[in-house]
Amino acid sequence: MIKVTDEELVEQAFLARNRAYTPYSHFQVGAALLTQEGRIYLGCNIENAAYTPTNCAERTAFFKAVSEGERNFSAIAIVGGPKGREELSYCPPCGVCRQVMMEFCDPKHFRIILAGTKEEYRVYMLEELLPMGFGPENLESDNKGE
Repeated sequence: MIKVTDEELVEQAFLARNRAYTPYSHFQVGAALLTQEGRIYLGCNIENAAYTPTNCAERTAFFKAVSEGERNFSAIAIVGGPKGREELSYCPPCGVCRQVMMEFCDPKHFRIILAGTKEEYRVYMLEELLPMGFGPENLESDNKGE
């Protein structure tokens, strides 16, 4: 397993932010998703003129990773703000992205790193940002398919 520091993950999120396709909002978001094995998947937000098909950076990273067979994640770094701005406000994931995280991550152990600069960031556990989240375990029953 490769050891990746929070600072390295934040740096990767800033790189991903540069790839954002945001011709309408000009609000660029980058995400760097870390697997438990130490692989990093990058994601950026991708807008669409119809707005609804727009995809967030966090979901882009998750969908890329899952489509490659990954299922075990330990952390995600997220950065976002207006195009051209280097110092950013903290950009927490939207509710839909939090729900996707809940599908694939242990809310007690999955870390969400929100960065304002490459040196300043805050770390949260998924359960802090999605209390009482609905996940796969909520669908389990005693009758297993009966």
